[in-house]
Amino acid sequence: MNLIELPYAPNALEPVISAATLGFHHGKHLQAYVNNLNAALPGSPYEGMSLEEIVCNADGGIFNNAGQILNHNLYFTQFRAPREANAPTGALKGQIERQFGSFETFKTEFAAKGAGLFGSGWVWLSADEDGRLVITQEPNAGNPVTKGLRPLLTFDVWEHAYYLDYQNRRPDHLKALWTIIDWDEVERRYAE
Repeated sequence: MNLIELPYAPNALEPVISAATLGFHHGKHLQAYVNNLNAALPGSPYEGMSLEEIVCNADGGIFNNAGQILNHNLYFTQFRAPREANAPTGALKGQIERQFGSFETFKTEFAAKGAGLFGSGWVWLSADEDGRLVITQEPNAGNPVTKGLRPLLTFDVWEHAYYLDYQNRRPDHLKALWTIIDWDEVERRYAE
């Protein structure tokens, strides 16, 4: 496994995510998961599997490191420079409005799940096999692929994702993230 390259400059997400946070989060935390998984895979039954296959089949340290790599890869590739008016379009927008009533209602519910997750983990928007949207809270390295869902959007609620910029103000961080979501990427994931 290799550390993914970010599709933007280190300061491109400021002020929502600082270059310092991105440097630690991507360059230190994610790199450690990649290093740990690469050390654990040789000779294991998971050698040669995709990240999703490992996450769906492994447990223990291999699951934790593979899960964190998969989660972070989806997380880091869903962003672009901040925009004030930022919302989904197309089929995803329609499905959000059908299921949640409005984009604002969806954002409120999603952020509440992120703020309410005890400890460390992730809040996810995923789609089931029929295209129906599901919001889940996944502790630690959890990913909704283990439940047969297709991950679309995630907010990382581990403290290393926001502590340098927001200290203990997780809800403020979650609110700010909406301005940097690359809805074209999320829509692409939904259309797959």
